Amino acid sequence: MPLFGNTFSPKKAPPRKSASLSSLHTLDRSTRELELGLEYGPPTMNIAGQSWKFEDGQWITESGGNVSNRELQQLKKRNGQLEEENNLLKLKIEILLDMLTETTVENHLMEKEVEDMKTQHLRKK
Repeated sequence: MPLFGNTFSPKKAPPRKSASLSSLHTLDRSTRELELGLEYGPPTMNIAGQSWKFEDGQWITESGGNVSNRELQQLKKRNGQLEEENNLLKLKIEILLDMLTETTVENHLMEKEVEDMKTQHLRKK
């Protein structure tokens, strides 16, 4: 039993109907296609004057220079491949020069042996 009379018990409010914030659900299909387009494309956004596009799991800048971030990454990758190829070719040239030096030395030694044999043969006569 309450001390000062009835306790405060407000009536329960009826549940609200959930209203969509978008008015697109009220439009027919042809109007929605006109508004949204058939091909949505990759998501894009503008942040601080730079345009970004989401492609292949990465955000890529579209503005801010002649070369996009994706092209820059591809160029860096290609540059690394070319540096590796260049290093391999330099190594091959060094090996070929070593082989050439070795065969030249062997050739000179053989020529010297032939000359020595000729001189020994001439002395015997």
